[in-house]
Amino acid sequence: MKMKKWLALVLAAVLALGLVACSNGGGDDKGSGDAKKGEISVFYYTFSDTYISSVRTSLDKLLEGKNFNDYDANGNQTTQTEQVSTAIAKGSKMLIVNVVDTGSNDAAQNIVDQAKAADIPVIFFNRSVDESVISSYDKCAFVGTDYEMAGHMQGEMIGKYINENFKAVDLNGDGKISYVMFKGQEGNMEAIARTQFGVEDCDKVLVENGREKLTFYDPANTKGYLVDQNGLWSTSAATDYMNTVLAKHSEANKNMVELVIANNDDMALGAISALQSAGYNNGSGTTIPVFGVDATDAAKEAIAKKQMVGTIKQDAEGMAKVIATMAMNFVDGKDKFDGVDAKNVVGTWRVNIPYETYTGEK
Repeated sequence: MKMKKWLALVLAAVLALGLVACSNGGGDDKGSGDAKKGEISVFYYTFSDTYISSVRTSLDKLLEGKNFNDYDANGNQTTQTEQVSTAIAKGSKMLIVNVVDTGSNDAAQNIVDQAKAADIPVIFFNRSVDESVISSYDKCAFVGTDYEMAGHMQGEMIGKYINENFKAVDLNGDGKISYVMFKGQEGNMEAIARTQFGVEDCDKVLVENGREKLTFYDPANTKGYLVDQNGLWSTSAATDYMNTVLAKHSEANKNMVELVIANNDDMALGAISALQSAGYNNGSGTTIPVFGVDATDAAKEAIAKKQMVGTIKQDAEGMAKVIATMAMNFVDGKDKFDGVDAKNVVGTWRVNIPYETYTGEK
């Protein structure tokens, strides 16, 4: 009997040691308790988006040494939803989500409901999520921008540039500027605001200076924009569209597009590629003014080469820093906004990263 009791005690001790070893997990998880177990799961709507790639690079560096994993939905909401479910089933301790579908609340709400059921914090970022969705769970937050501000800033920048360079921009001398607008995605709040205010605020500057409002190049298109049908805000979509536009619109026909407004830099660069094939924006000769949003490295290079006029800086590194700070706050049981600049905090649900105008002057 004594031998049996001794063996039982030994087995119990071994089992206890095994449980302690398991509780420490991988990465740099420390301490005990469910909040410290599992990976930090980061979900991107697509790895191919240049701006999102910049956020990912910065966030990966900030999470270096942590137990984290990146997921690429490749623009497919069904894929992302399945990735979230799988990560939760594996024991994820934190969800960071760049949601694919922003056309309705359904996708984001589904993710929140899954996180809430598992008692896992979730941070959405960059692509807009409605306040009602975020507020439905106390361990949820959003990191983004005041997306209307990007449109306002871009519109004012464009208006000032055209007003100061009107004769050079007005290629056919008709006193009006013909433009094309590239919208990244239907139903996306950032795309909607940039499309609206990029034109409206430009028009306001022009009218204040006694000039005509902008004229969309195609009067048959009552929407006043061209949209990436795949919702990826892509370079290739803008290139294809611009090639089609230039096949019918030229200086020879006196109907040349005189301005390009794009809702992100990838589409702006796609338009530039088509313009260059047509003999424009090559650093000499005629340059069609092109404007974007994001201030990616490629866009900055195009601006430096005088192939592009300006963009609105969306701070990828700044966004990544706030996301990482808030993620660690959730994991460590701190207030979610601890260490975040208070002037950028909106209510109890979101943080806005400020925009800046970029024309190569700084």
